[in-house]
Amino acid sequence: MRSDPKDSKANPTRRVALLSVLAFLLAPRVNAAEEQVVTVYKDPRCGCCSIWMLHLEKNGFMTRPVNITNAEAIKSQFGVPSELATCHTAQVGDYVIEGHVPATAIKRLMIEKPKATGLGVPGMPAGSPGMESDRPERYDVVLFGPSERRIYMSFFGEQQL
Repeated sequence: MRSDPKDSKANPTRRVALLSVLAFLLAPRVNAAEEQVVTVYKDPRCGCCSIWMLHLEKNGFMTRPVNITNAEAIKSQFGVPSELATCHTAQVGDYVIEGHVPATAIKRLMIEKPKATGLGVPGMPAGSPGMESDRPERYDVVLFGPSERRIYMSFFGEQQL
């Protein structure tokens, strides 16, 4: 018995193809940040760490806090240089994030994937994410690794320079 080509049950290929294309076009897009979970090692009493995590979440990252009591051990384990050490250390993908690094810099890092250990913001600059202030400061985000350190991006508060 031969089926009629107009019979949709006998020839579903075109319909399936059209529905597949439509589903692809209408599906929500996931950006690089939304695919990444940032694990944040922090002191449970530190408020600026929690505010920094909110900054990341507002910019599409998912965060997972891990309360710790020995921050130095985590920093040493992840290879954070003492000059960059601050109140919290995070891990995203294969990278370490030290301090109040803006989400913009982390997104760039995840796209470019340079050979490095991670990013750090030395100190706790006023106006950096988690350290909001009506008097923001200029500061640098440092790309670091075992053999090099260089300025990766510069900011004034949360504004990239």
